Amino acid sequence: MAPKTNGKSIAALVLGILSIMLPYIGFIIGIVAIIFAALSLKEIKVRMEQGKGLAIAGLVCGIVGTLIYALIILFIIVAVVLYGDAYSSTYSLTYLF
Repeated sequence: MAPKTNGKSIAALVLGILSIMLPYIGFIIGIVAIIFAALSLKEIKVRMEQGKGLAIAGLVCGIVGTLIYALIILFIIVAVVLYGDAYSSTYSLTYLF
């Protein structure tokens, strides 16, 4: 009888792929994929199940998806801070009086 495939490793792979593909919520889904992958890797060692490759692929996709959206969020924050400061100094009240 062949050992069964760990369910959390399948979930980690699916969530990892979704974290790359789905905008806006990809950051949160990527974190969940990383957690599922870590849990499944521990369970695979203890229970002698299959699915190590799926868990590693889910971990990599989750990390990539999280990093992509973390960089996008960081870029937006930096742009808002820089352009918000430039806008306020250009249109300050001292020019109106």
